[in-house]
Amino acid sequence: MKEQSPSKNREFRITTLPKTEHPEFVNFEELFDHAQELHDSITQRAYELFEHDGHEEGRALEHWLNAEKEVLHPVPVELTESDDALTLRAEVPGFRAENLKLSVEPRRLAISGKRETAEEGKWRRTIYHEHLSNQICRSLELPLEVDPSQSKATIHDGVLELSMPKAARARRLRVASRLT
Repeated sequence: MKEQSPSKNREFRITTLPKTEHPEFVNFEELFDHAQELHDSITQRAYELFEHDGHEEGRALEHWLNAEKEVLHPVPVELTESDDALTLRAEVPGFRAENLKLSVEPRRLAISGKRETAEEGKWRRTIYHEHLSNQICRSLELPLEVDPSQSKATIHDGVLELSMPKAARARRLRVASRLT
């Protein structure tokens, strides 16, 4: 019986990992225009809901909250603290780095984004359609001072991760409070 040697021509599959992207950092004032646009869109939609309900008084908050839910994509976040930094993880599925703008100040963080979706031709009659918002806007007050110039952000698999090193003053305060 002759023993067969393994084939030298093996088939290899090369898989590439999704590219990690880096969103743009901007000044907080640059996000103000986008926030104003969102406010105007929510106001308009809330008024449309008011009209649809026959101008019924006393439901302004309900109309506003429903309009806000339709216009804005929710952004769940997790903020964690280590000895030297704050790290924010935000779920932004469907948004890419070029769709997002971030602003980091010593005690404040803002995330803003707008994505474009292409409308495909309809060849079937729509029976049910859920609205998916294409805009996000989230602002957080930070529990301690960070160094905005050293902040770094990446987006991978629909999760934005933002690392914000603590300001030197905040690090000293944390160490001092642990010693006492």
